[in-house]
Order: sequence, then C-alpha cells, then structure tokens
Amino acid sequence: MEGANDEIGLGISYKASEAGRSFARPNEPDTVLWGGHVIDHGLGIDAVRDVLLRDGKVITVAPHDPCGEAHYVAEASGAINVVDARNLYVVPGLIDLHTHVYEAATPLGINPDVYCLQRGVTTAVDAGSAGAGTLAGLKKFIVDKSKTRILVLLNIAMEGLAWSGMAGGAKGGELDNLNQVRVDDAVAAIKANPDFVVGIKVRLTSDIADDGRSEEEAFNRALQVASLTNLPLMTHHAISTVQLSHCPGNLRRGDIYTHTYHGWKSTVISKPTEDGPADELHPAVLAARERGVIFDVGHGAGAFSWTVAERAAALDFWPDVISTDLHMVSCHGPAYDLPTVMSKFLHLGMPFKDIVRAVTIAPAEAIGWSDRIGSLRAGTAADVTLLRIEDVDVHLEDCHKQTRHVRKRIVPVRVYRAGEEHPIHLPPVWPNPQSGNASDLEELWVKDPNWREILSRHAGCMPPLKRSKGAGGGSDAARNHDDDDGDDGDDGDDGDDGDDGDGAKRKAGRPAHVVW
Repeated sequence: MEGANDEIGLGISYKASEAGRSFARPNEPDTVLWGGHVIDHGLGIDAVRDVLLRDGKVITVAPHDPCGEAHYVAEASGAINVVDARNLYVVPGLIDLHTHVYEAATPLGINPDVYCLQRGVTTAVDAGSAGAGTLAGLKKFIVDKSKTRILVLLNIAMEGLAWSGMAGGAKGGELDNLNQVRVDDAVAAIKANPDFVVGIKVRLTSDIADDGRSEEEAFNRALQVASLTNLPLMTHHAISTVQLSHCPGNLRRGDIYTHTYHGWKSTVISKPTEDGPADELHPAVLAARERGVIFDVGHGAGAFSWTVAERAAALDFWPDVISTDLHMVSCHGPAYDLPTVMSKFLHLGMPFKDIVRAVTIAPAEAIGWSDRIGSLRAGTAADVTLLRIEDVDVHLEDCHKQTRHVRKRIVPVRVYRAGEEHPIHLPPVWPNPQSGNASDLEELWVKDPNWREILSRHAGCMPPLKRSKGAGGGSDAARNHDDDDGDDGDDGDDGDDGDDGDGAKRKAGRPAHVVW
C-alpha cells in the first residue's frame, strides 16, 4: 500500500441518485468508506474493511464487499456517498494530545480548524493555555466555536499562558508567583467543566518559575489537584531544577510526561560523558514507564531532537502518545502538524500500526475518553481520517536544524468530523528551511556530533570551544540527573550556575529563545 500513486486510493466519491435522505431505510449509510485498510486498535481491526456512516455517527465497520462500489449505490433508497478508499489507511480521527489553540488571547494560540482539522486531526487537546482565571474565555471563543473538537488540560496557574508562553526569552512566567498557583480554584474550575476539561498541566522550567525557586512547590500543587480531581497531570520538564527522581519520579500511573525527546538538561538520556551521553535512559524514566506513566512526544519548536529520539529508539523506548505541541512558533516548522510528527517516528523505525495507536486510542485512553473517541465503534461520532504513505526525498529538520534524510511521509487525504467532510490543506512549505534554531545547539546536552558544522552553516560562524565541567563542577544538569557521576559533555556551559541558597540554580549563558 505504501507510496502508491495510481488512481486507486485517491478518495474518489460515487453518489447515488439525488433522492432525499428522508427516504433512506433505518441503519442505511449515507456515506461508505469503501475498501480502505482499517487500523483500529479499539476494535482490534487491521484489515481491509468498509466503514459505514450515517447522520454523523458510525454505523459499523463491515467486512469488505468487493462489489460494494456498485452494490451500496444500487441498494440505497436515499442519497449515498461511496468513497473509494482502496490503497488508503482508514483510521479513527486523529487526536493531538498537546496543542495550544487559545487563538488571539495567548501569544502561542493557533486556529485549530486550520492547523489541526485540515491536517486530519479531529480532536485537539489544549495543553495549559488557560488556567482557572481564563478558562471561560477559552470555552466561549474556542471550544464552543471550533469545528475541531477541543478538550482542555487546565494550567495549574490562574492565568495560564495569557502573557508568557515561552521557556526562555525574557525571564518570567506563570509560576513566578505562587499566589497564582491555587489548588482550590483549579479544582473548582475542573469540577465546573467536566464536559471538556480532561486533565491538568504544569510547566517545569526554571526561567518561568522565579529562577526555579517555585518549581517544586508548583509541581506539588499540580499533583494535589490531579489527585483531588482524579485526572491526569501532564508535565513539561526541561531545563528544570526539579530532579528526574521527582519528575517523572513522583508522577502516578496515567500521568503524562511530555517533551520526552528534548536534548536539554533534564533529558531522559542518562550519564553524560565528555565524549557525549551514554546510550542509557535514566533509571527514574524507566521506573516511571514500568509504573504506567505515559510518555508523550510534545514536539514543539524546542523539544524534539533527532539525536535523543534515535538513541531512545535504539533502546526500544517509543512514545506512548505522539503529539505536536503545535503553536504559533512550531506550526510552520519544525513540527508543522501531527502527520509530520508521525512521519518522523516512521523514519525512526516505529511500526506504522503503533504510530496509529499513539494518535488514536492511546491519547483517548490517556484522558479517559476512549468510550467516545479514538475508535470507530458503532454509535460513536463519525470522526475518521484517511491517510496515505507517500515516497519523498527530503531532509527533515528537528528543532535545532539537525536533519535526517526522510523517504516516507504520512499524508492526510480526507477527514470527517462527526460525519462532515472537511478540506485537507497541507503545509505550504515543507520542509521549511527557515524553521528550527541552530543557535540552540551549543546549549544542548545531547546533540549530533557534527553540531559545530551545523551551527557554522546556519550562523555563519564557528563557536569557540568551551571546556566542559568535571564531575565535581556542580552543574544543574548533573543535579537534575540525581548527581550522576558523568561530565556535562560539550554543552558549552563554563559559567557559574550560581546557587541562590534555596536549591534553585541560576544558569548563565542560557539561550534566550527557547520556545516549547
């Protein structure tokens, strides 16, 4: 099926007579997705099937009728649309577990109907754009008005990402003042909105948390809200003073650890040496997976490194959920959209069937919605995405202009949200030579061996060599890895982190542009 470009599988529609649907018999479909390869982990199907839809619901996933193209039309008593899905994959509507869609009200907000639905995503989960104090606006202007289904992870901070939204840049963020991290208000907001609030979000990065002073307490309060509401907590954990033994170490079964494959300090790769990190995963990460913590991609504009992902893949450490962290800085690259991030994991060697699981039933289960989305069960909303795997020949970037030669691309062909078809519009520029930020490379803990060449090519200069600290250098990286006895490697940090006396570390020379 992969890479076919003939007329079969172009999603051609065949319609019956113009007879009104009011004359259709009960349980007769108004749309048939005929002869596609259905992958549905909820139903246990991985085979060619016919998917029958009516009035915005799934009727059934039926055995394939080879004569169905004519049969369904001939037998119809009302109008019927038969879509030729041969040579296409037919999957439940894609679910993106990590997006930022509070458009116009937050710096990072994007239009979900443009960047999600038109790319095959029928459900987008906004990850922390709104807190208890700004949730009403997100509901009124985005949740209630979008064609895309919008669900929400509530930010533990009252204002959410209303004024910040960046880890890096000008210092300051939603966790600077713990007076804004109010357990009672968060719990009340969640209980008042059970129809669309599906979890809690906290970002653990020192720059947005009073130089790290408030990170640990904010994390504890977020865990408290999650426990009181019996909902999952999604944690962003990068360039953080919170040690891996605490995060993901203190996460519960069903909590979500996002940005799994970033190369910054707090990365999942353990025991760095001067010649580069060893191919090991931190023990706290392995223990968390064993405990049932969910590991999510959360690609974004600064949180996906080819190097880290390749080393994790070599250890068979694949994501449970694939998501984009799509926002204003990542939607034109390097994340682009969910099918692009899926394509990156296809390149890494993740089986396509597992990729489908990671964008359908797995995120649905993570937020407790698997009875409603993520599968083509009879009676559920007819959210369906048709995909094709195409041959390409491109060099696709990560967040730091490190590229890989990609030869396969997962492309959305058609998408149905509650039975209504919506247009597909692919990124206008793909790959985009302007996306990614090579100047971050010097500060990364894990990166390609040829990073200086990459930096020189994109920045027009060769950075000076910097000595790495020894094991006794007291770097925040080592502390974040529970005092591993390795070097920081070539992370370019020869400045004094500065101990402020209460456990937070001030990082000199930090990149001023890291956006997640």
